[in-house]
Amino acid sequence: MDLLRSRQDLERLDALRAGGRLVLVPTMGALHAGHLDLVRRAGEIGLVVVSIFVNPAQFGPDEDFDRYPRDLDHDLEALAPLAPDAVFAPSLPEMYGAPSGVSVVPGPRADGLCGALRPGHFAGVLTVVAKLFNLIRPDVAVFGRKDGQQCLVIDEMVRDLDFHLRLVDAPTTREDDGLALSSRNRYLGGEDRRRAVCLSRGLAAVKAALEEGERDVAGLEARLVRELAVADDVEYAKILTVPDLSRIEHAEGKVIAAVAAQVGPARLIDNMVLNVDEQGVTETSLFP
Repeated sequence: MDLLRSRQDLERLDALRAGGRLVLVPTMGALHAGHLDLVRRAGEIGLVVVSIFVNPAQFGPDEDFDRYPRDLDHDLEALAPLAPDAVFAPSLPEMYGAPSGVSVVPGPRADGLCGALRPGHFAGVLTVVAKLFNLIRPDVAVFGRKDGQQCLVIDEMVRDLDFHLRLVDAPTTREDDGLALSSRNRYLGGEDRRRAVCLSRGLAAVKAALEEGERDVAGLEARLVRELAVADDVEYAKILTVPDLSRIEHAEGKVIAAVAAQVGPARLIDNMVLNVDEQGVTETSLFP
């Protein structure tokens, strides 16, 4: 596992790239079992590079950038059994250099959901992801499906700006009770942790209703909101089309049920991507 800390260190990827497909797993560290599942998925595809960088550009002024967990030694220890080929863990000056006014403007898929509630968030995400793509030059990049809107916004950038790589969205890794794994879960304790399951429970209720034949989106969203009643604040509970994240009245084809809620000190997001057709209701990938 080659630890790369600078742009100059990235030159060592040339030899790796000559040996096969390069697969990037971008992370902000604080690695948990969900991240490790992404690394395993990447290893099924090719030679793996994991990036670890807490990106300030995607945090708002009142968000948790300062307290976001950082422990590179722990992250490297967690990765060691999986033996990725390289880890790129740059410092902030190494990643961004001198201040610049250049950033990537998101497309329309960023307009709703988290994009509407976190101004500038997806511009920060796309800017750092574009930099990682240009610095590492992967053939494939693997992201977690839990960040569904983020995946689709990045897909839009890749398509519109002609990046030459393939995106893979790996299924969400969950605790035994259904809670989606997240670095922010460590903010939860006691009763807050128990209440946090309302997100996955709500998504399961939507899937069950679809399996029973319900197709009215307003009714499905109302059911989702009811399951989220124990959260401190529900930011959104929507059912939208994939990939364009458009509003619909009738659930048909590929859709995403997406939720965001505040539970105690943690802002949590979750989703379920479903294909709804005459054959039934099945969980599926965001990408073709």
